[in-house]
Amino acid sequence: MSQRTQSRSGGQRRPRREPEEEVWIPKTVLGQKVASGEITSIEEIIQDGLRIQEAGIIKKLLPDLKSEVVDVGIIQKMTSNGQSTRFKAIVAAGNENGYLGIGRGKSKQMRIAIEKATNQALLNVGPIKLGCGSWECRCDEKHSVPFKIRGKGGSVTIEIIPAPRGLGLVAGGKIKRLLELAGLKDAWTTAKGSTPTMSSTSKAILDCLRQTFSQG
Repeated sequence: MSQRTQSRSGGQRRPRREPEEEVWIPKTVLGQKVASGEITSIEEIIQDGLRIQEAGIIKKLLPDLKSEVVDVGIIQKMTSNGQSTRFKAIVAAGNENGYLGIGRGKSKQMRIAIEKATNQALLNVGPIKLGCGSWECRCDEKHSVPFKIRGKGGSVTIEIIPAPRGLGLVAGGKIKRLLELAGLKDAWTTAKGSTPTMSSTSKAILDCLRQTFSQG
């Protein structure tokens, strides 16, 4: 039997081409410093209060970052030319070790909406202070939040409470995944409002987690 893969019609099947990753060419002074190795960590950028304007900077400094589509939807609107249809997407980017960003994108094409949301999520990536604020545990390991925090987004309010190691994340599906991307392993959560509306829920989670620094 021939080693070459044959199609049903008997012809040779073309090998599947993997999409080529776009080469990052830095356009800002900060991007050039990161690309040249002058800046080697995202902590340096945060400490200096510099603004990140290129997603390539985040990809370079946090190579273990994962991006996931959190929610997609359709926006339909009546215009003078008839009904207009657009797609919207929410994407989360995190390294499961203290960094998380959430972005939103809209376009007439779903693929482009996801690309826009992914780029925005990377630009929104920020640090989260992990710790062990549970009075039942006090192990000093970074597996939960250092203290109780509460965040709000639209009609949604989310509260995250430190939990002992080994408990896991007591949270709903998408909320749980966002907390996992941030690096939390154990926590209790409570949520009020229209939590199925991921636009508001994702904002509430990000607002919540960023308070680990503002309150700490």
